Amino acid sequence: MSPQRLLILAVLLYIAWRLIRNLIREKIETEAEKRQKKETDGSTVQDVLVEDPVCHTLIPKHQAIRLRHDGKDFYFCSDECCDKFTGKPGGSA
Repeated sequence: MSPQRLLILAVLLYIAWRLIRNLIREKIETEAEKRQKKETDGSTVQDVLVEDPVCHTLIPKHQAIRLRHDGKDFYFCSDECCDKFTGKPGGSA
């Protein structure tokens, strides 16, 4: 083989390698985008964290114990914290 043919063959192999590499990369990125879209497509529940006024623990609002006191909502991590807040005897530690 002449040096010109070897050079042309090397260039063609390099171009083929770059094309294949780009196709693989695009496929991987597309799959990652699909996975990310699937995770964030509204099937996940988003909740707000609220702070317990007694022990200052952050808890998801839908899991918290809610107490309406003087027209204001308070959220607690447990019945014990709720009892401490209201002054009930079961809440003393």
